[in-house]
Amino acid sequence: MEQPDYSLESAARQRGFMRIAGVDEVGRGPLAGPVTAAAVILDPANIPNGLNDSKKLSAKKRQAVEQQIFDRAEVAIAHASVEEIDEINILRASHLAMERAVAMLDPAPDYLLIDGNLIPRGLQLPSEAVIKGDGKSVSIAAASIVAKLCRDRLMVDLAQQFPGYGWESNAGYPSKQHKDALQVLGVTQHHRRSFKPVHQMLYQD
Repeated sequence: MEQPDYSLESAARQRGFMRIAGVDEVGRGPLAGPVTAAAVILDPANIPNGLNDSKKLSAKKRQAVEQQIFDRAEVAIAHASVEEIDEINILRASHLAMERAVAMLDPAPDYLLIDGNLIPRGLQLPSEAVIKGDGKSVSIAAASIVAKLCRDRLMVDLAQQFPGYGWESNAGYPSKQHKDALQVLGVTQHHRRSFKPVHQMLYQD
């Protein structure tokens, strides 16, 4: 299995950049809840063990690696709300969450490695978009792990307030349980009204 490494960061360091942040978001696909982004600056002399794309790690492994990330790296996490997702669309909202996470790092990073094929337009720093970056860059992998776990916990909290949708296990994604519950329990304020299954329920003839 291919593992992410520090080579993209090393290349940026050779060009004179020192504070290199990996940036990733999670939660574009769910029908409910915010979209969450993280920005992480790793210490090249103290990189956590076991960093990988969060989707390739077991829950137990993710939590162990997350603890190392918080102990050894600079981390910022931010969200864009359901209202913002519905207002500006999910792509812009995910970029907004990324912009907010980067803005929280202090001192500011001087170079960004961003997961995906687009650089958010609000980021005015030297940046590089990295397709499938969480499998290539340890900094992006670290961001993917902390963003996912933060958002998962948020959805567990919301599940206690709005039981029945299965958010504690599906994190708001359109699982069968979630879609069935929408039919029975209806739409909550945490549902994304611009997303088709929710939109159709609200505005069907």
